[in-house]
Amino acid sequence: MANSDLNYKHLRYFWTVARVGTIAEAGRVLGLAPHSISAQLATFEGALGVTLFRRSGRRLALTEAGERILGQAEEIFALGDQIVETLRDDSLRRSLPFRIGIPDSMPKSIVHRLIEPALRLERPGRLVCRESPLSELLAELAVHRLDLVIADRPIPPEVSVRGHESLLGESTLSVFAAPSLAERLQGDFPRLLDGAPFLLPGEDVAYRGALLQWFERMRLRPAIVAEFDDSALMKAFGQAGDGVFAAPTTIADYVCVQYGVRMLGEVPEARARVYAITTERRLSHPAMQAIRNAAAHALTHALPG
Repeated sequence: MANSDLNYKHLRYFWTVARVGTIAEAGRVLGLAPHSISAQLATFEGALGVTLFRRSGRRLALTEAGERILGQAEEIFALGDQIVETLRDDSLRRSLPFRIGIPDSMPKSIVHRLIEPALRLERPGRLVCRESPLSELLAELAVHRLDLVIADRPIPPEVSVRGHESLLGESTLSVFAAPSLAERLQGDFPRLLDGAPFLLPGEDVAYRGALLQWFERMRLRPAIVAEFDDSALMKAFGQAGDGVFAAPTTIADYVCVQYGVRMLGEVPEARARVYAITTERRLSHPAMQAIRNAAAHALTHALPG
């Protein structure tokens, strides 16, 4: 190695690229231009005298030398995390935020009921909630800009982020309609959905596929009039009578009261799931335990409106 002093800034750039998989994504996370990161990585490789990455399709894969260095970099930055955890355990805990990422596709009423108990801890910290597409949130999680991501699916296989996921709970789906629309539908559930105007969740919503498969199995052909990534916007259209929509059964009472709709029936074969995704196998922060406790109730019982 030409220079015996390790450049920790370069090590941070390398570590970020290794965790998110592309220079472009690392640039977004770090707030730097991709060409700047490329130049810094080249300097780092030159100083080490090794090649750290190789091209694998559109992503970067680690070489053998890169794998070894990443393992040591993980240890270095894990020590930094331990320092933060030490502070979280003492009187400074109040000033350290607990940062939660929430994908656009997550029903906000479920998220609220999961994280609201964290505000009632004896010594609550400050909650910071960020909403973005899941891939962007996972990139932020990978470089410790988030402590937790609450998602409707585990880490997608195409996302090269090293994280740990745990299933917080699941719920069947139910179908709802405004009273004015429900009165016009003919027959019993689920046959009344055949030909009915339907508001479909967007492609980023995990339970969309299970819902469509259920339509096929039941030989139902609802008329898809609109698709929504945002569940609250979908419910607003449903409230106006523009179409029938589906939502997790666990929030059925809340949906009926909040949006003035009727529950038409349940779809036991389709499930909405909620996952906690972290960079640590067992996140020790008190807010995480409060969220787990809330999930044990909120995802197995109907929620009040």
